[in-house]
Amino acid sequence: MKPAPFSYVRAANRADAFRLLAAAGPDAKVIAGGQSLLASLAFRLSQPPMLVDIGGVAEFKGVVAERGVLRIGALTTHRELATSPLVATHAPLLRMAAHHIAHPAIRNRGTIGGSLAYADPAAELPACVIALDATIVVVGAAGERRVAARSFFAGLFATALADNEMIAAIEVSSRDATGRLATLHEVARRSGDYAMAGVALTAAVTGGALSAPRAVFFGLGDTAVLATHTSAALDGARDATAALSHLTKDLSPPADQHGSAAMKLHLAGVVLKRAVADILAQG
Repeated sequence: MKPAPFSYVRAANRADAFRLLAAAGPDAKVIAGGQSLLASLAFRLSQPPMLVDIGGVAEFKGVVAERGVLRIGALTTHRELATSPLVATHAPLLRMAAHHIAHPAIRNRGTIGGSLAYADPAAELPACVIALDATIVVVGAAGERRVAARSFFAGLFATALADNEMIAAIEVSSRDATGRLATLHEVARRSGDYAMAGVALTAAVTGGALSAPRAVFFGLGDTAVLATHTSAALDGARDATAALSHLTKDLSPPADQHGSAAMKLHLAGVVLKRAVADILAQG
């Protein structure tokens, strides 16, 4: 299919973006890399009258680390996440995730802000920012506000963004400041496909055991799931065995084209065991 007709305008800066959105009305859409939006336009799942391109807005670009916080501009591409020395040093989980996202052509254009705003439940980055206990910096015409990542994702393709708000940046406490380790494991039919099941796990390691773990699953529900019961069972553990029985308390995956709910729970256990072994090996 082809998209329905729409107008297109490119914002020069942040103030210009909000001026253009206000003039276009509530049905206008923001576009950055376009890797999620263009597909929904092509299938006419979204039919906005205007696209406001924020790809040139300098205020939403750049990666900086200062005072124990890594700030990642919303327009940072997946390729930049994968290659940034600052991300590799201070938030290596995001670097790991970037290598799992689709293919190089998409990683070159897709942005972290776009991925989080789209809130696909099978995407890696929403799970990662929850596992990292990150803060989403949201901006509107009235100014900035900060939303904890664990409260940002409201459901299937739904977030805490209000009309004419957009993500400006993501803030993460640097690894140097927290001392926590991280990993990501997923199962997909082919490299670059969306995950059938995946987990982002962060934890400290003390005396060969996990300490204060945060396990966040993706591809197993309407949104990324912070598995509180499973995480509690992992605290002090030296493997994932005891935690596996808690997965059903946190996850209720629907059957889909990939398989049954039981199969998806099995895959959740597979990726969790791999993630726990990985974290303990790092420690």
